Amino acid sequence: MKEYILSCESTADISAEHLASRNLSYICFHFSLDGVDHPDDLGKTIPFDQFYQLLREGHDPSTSQVNIEEYVNYFEPFAAAGKDIVHCCLSSGISGSYNSACGAAAIIRERYPDCSINVIDSLAASAGFGLLMDAAADQRDAGLSCEQLVAWIEANKLRVHHWFFSSDLTFFVKGGRISKASAMFGGLLEICPLMNVDFQGHLIPRFKIRTKKRVIKEIVSKMVENAQDGTGYSGKCYMSQADCLEDARAVASLVEASFPNLNGKVEINWIGTTIGAHTGPGTVALFFFGSERVD
Repeated sequence: MKEYILSCESTADISAEHLASRNLSYICFHFSLDGVDHPDDLGKTIPFDQFYQLLREGHDPSTSQVNIEEYVNYFEPFAAAGKDIVHCCLSSGISGSYNSACGAAAIIRERYPDCSINVIDSLAASAGFGLLMDAAADQRDAGLSCEQLVAWIEANKLRVHHWFFSSDLTFFVKGGRISKASAMFGGLLEICPLMNVDFQGHLIPRFKIRTKKRVIKEIVSKMVENAQDGTGYSGKCYMSQADCLEDARAVASLVEASFPNLNGKVEINWIGTTIGAHTGPGTVALFFFGSERVD
């Protein structure tokens, strides 16, 4: 079987060490603070705690996706070495990176006709994207061919559930997801919006939950409701957090108590700089495999 590369983007929000341990290649997005550009390199250039502190101090972040030329430069060494490529992109519902990667793949195919290069829209984000990539690495290691792995990812990507809540709505207002009036009213009532990613890969506000204590219970109840085999779920569970580790640990503790057959402890990661520039600090996210997302 011909050797192939399994690849993703830094927006999978799992550590560089984890990616290396699973033999997963990745390409970095970009972000800027006050007009100064930086790579979204998994906290190497600016550690995550410093990044979120800068946001709290009022520094203005923005992000940019990977362009076609960058993708070509990323893909070409693999193709030149005679390796096929399976590359997964951040959800097209929140980024245009999928279109850029597809454009680059077309150029690579012209230069290297024998290279099979497969670009997949993960319809996932943050460590939900990371959970999908980790599971894909399991399938690769079990012996799936390049073509078989592409089919497996396409068949299973909508089984990754993403649930988010935030105790700080500042950046959701800036991003247009919540109005200023709703944020002000929500702050007075201690409302923490509970959101998820739909079947088209969009981040959707679903419920308005009063108090952090209640939203922590509710996010775990969504896992009970949607996880494969319910509380018998035996897969992995990932989380990511935007400089609110104690909130994430509270969720993780409740998940581990509710799901005794979990595959290992809940893995808590940082929400990286690309996603974090839009959520701001105070966001907690929970990811697991379950029934197929249909709305």
